[in-house]
Amino acid sequence: MAGHVFQRVGVVGQGFVGLPLAVAFASSGVQVVGIDIDARKIQALNAGRSPIADVPDPSLQTLLQAGQIRFTTDIGEIAGTDAVLICVPTPLNERDAPDLTAILEAAKSISRHLAKGQLIVLESSTFPGTTEEVLIPILETYGMRAGEDFYVAYSPERINPGEKFNLKRIPKVVGGVTPASLERALDLYRLVFDQVVPTSSARVAEFTKLLENTQRFINISMMNQLAVLCHQTGLDLWEAIAAAATKPYGFVPYYPGPGVGGHCIPVDPMYLKWYADRARCTLDLVDAANHINHFMPTFVAERIVSLSGVEQPRVLIVGVTYKRDVNDTRESASLRVLEALAQRSAVTAYHDPLVPEIRIGGQQQQSTPLTERTVSSFDVVAILTDHSQVDYELIQRHARNVLDCRGIYKAKHPNVHTL
Repeated sequence: MAGHVFQRVGVVGQGFVGLPLAVAFASSGVQVVGIDIDARKIQALNAGRSPIADVPDPSLQTLLQAGQIRFTTDIGEIAGTDAVLICVPTPLNERDAPDLTAILEAAKSISRHLAKGQLIVLESSTFPGTTEEVLIPILETYGMRAGEDFYVAYSPERINPGEKFNLKRIPKVVGGVTPASLERALDLYRLVFDQVVPTSSARVAEFTKLLENTQRFINISMMNQLAVLCHQTGLDLWEAIAAAATKPYGFVPYYPGPGVGGHCIPVDPMYLKWYADRARCTLDLVDAANHINHFMPTFVAERIVSLSGVEQPRVLIVGVTYKRDVNDTRESASLRVLEALAQRSAVTAYHDPLVPEIRIGGQQQQSTPLTERTVSSFDVVAILTDHSQVDYELIQRHARNVLDCRGIYKAKHPNVHTL
């Protein structure tokens, strides 16, 4: 039987997930309309200016000129599309509980323009049951029924910002709320992805994403706790990890850092914990990992002050984004380290080739250039994010003290200290 035909696709949310996905579908020959509530972002996108490094301006401009993609703030533009993908943020609220506000608002807007036969796919990270218990009731507001009049599926985003890994090569997990919904969603994603992985339900697909990121969160947190142990006992954790990684089975290397950041790794485990709490099940490992993650910026700040040997150290932070080679500072551990340093009377500056300016402690600061003079003027240079564009040799040669939180320096240097 021939697959279902998708000629026009709408993507709601044009951030680090939605924009690359929209570009991927447009590049496959599908007509794409990208939708976002941020008018300034939409204006920039229609002018061919991408807000994220993973979508280069020339690629975007080529698709715009070919008429394969366009951007708008008008959700009504989903009318006439064959499928709508929801890629909106799902952060935590002040109680570390799921905040589904963006999903709720997107669903309300989509419901007013829903067409018979459309496929709606949620991609935002969330707890099991969201698609069936939260999304569908809103979509059915005006009388149409999921699985009969329109189709619904869940497919967790697996975007890895900053990694030069072709999106189409990442296996795509898909779960439908009905068999017909699943088949349509599989046909849709086969247009872009080399491999699609069907699950028995949307709930399993939702749980899959939380499982992936909670595993990573716990393993990184374990390495961070071991970094504290190794500092106190004089062991080299980086050397031990390298040695353990030679084992051809059983050991998967994870690495310490100043703390886990970003919009997924520290957030998804809290969604899973909330889901477990609702089921009256405790997740002690998640609680422990979360405690360690909150402690690490303080530990790093104390290491920096100790290395300086002065009461009011001058500190240069290298890298303020949550991971290498991205311009995203959401939930960045570097910012928490800067806050902890301010509480310890340190005078701080930062260098980040991808973040020209940032607000720190209520004040706007600009990235400090890396020169021999600037590097040598600080008591400690702390490498918190390992961007590939940074001259680490210059730092090593001219810094008084370096705290290497990312294992940059393989050789031993008297002025370089590991986390």
